[in-house]
Amino acid sequence: MYNSTKTESLELVDVEVAQLHQLVLYNDEVNTFDFVIETLINVCRHDPLQAEQCTLIVHYNGKCSVKVGEYSELEPMCTAMLDRGLSADIQETA
Repeated sequence: MYNSTKTESLELVDVEVAQLHQLVLYNDEVNTFDFVIETLINVCRHDPLQAEQCTLIVHYNGKCSVKVGEYSELEPMCTAMLDRGLSADIQETA
């Protein structure tokens, strides 16, 4: 008869979970629909339909979360939007 004792061990590993943020675009009375759509395509890499839908949401709701990701990814996009005269900020996701 073969008697064997098997021992298993678990190793705990610290895993860093990235905090997601959202880039929020706000409505204004200055910029045209076409300009906002073009900016979303160029800055946020939206396809034209997505950019148009976000622009309509901003127009009718006053704001729209146009991109979700890590802060380091969103910060240059937010800066580029602000540099173009749009109103935007970065918020933590709930």
